[in-house]
Amino acid sequence: MENKKYSQEKIDMFWKAFLRETNRNKTTKYLEVFHFELTEKWANELLRLVLIGQKRATASSLLGYEIEGERIPQVGDLSIVTDWEGVPRCVIETTEITIIPFSDITYDICKREGEDDTLESWVKGHVRFFKEEGKQLGYEFSDDMPVVFEDFEVVYQV
Repeated sequence: MENKKYSQEKIDMFWKAFLRETNRNKTTKYLEVFHFELTEKWANELLRLVLIGQKRATASSLLGYEIEGERIPQVGDLSIVTDWEGVPRCVIETTEITIIPFSDITYDICKREGEDDTLESWVKGHVRFFKEEGKQLGYEFSDDMPVVFEDFEVVYQV
């Protein structure tokens, strides 16, 4: 979910520091700037899990990308993850993309998100998320809804 609260100046400074400190080409671009989830509590908690290396993947609705006119992440894409307030905290690089029906997600897949101890708790939390996001964006959750499952690694953090 695109985060509209961030300061472009802060993002630009953060990105320039990332490029300089990782010896990347100055023309390298990022795909998006975002925070996880739809609430402050969960946005900051999921960011914490990313920063400690426990969360290494995320699941998004394919319909959400289509409705918002955004392209699906691709392997090698870089994105800036912020906290709820829009402060940039890390850069992630997409390492794998899998598009799979919601009902076909197994615990072996979802445990890479690092949020849940069981498939049942993952399903419960993600049904809630997708229903809420669907209300906001104008799609309806269903068990066969295509999910974009994105594996990533943190390549820079402050």
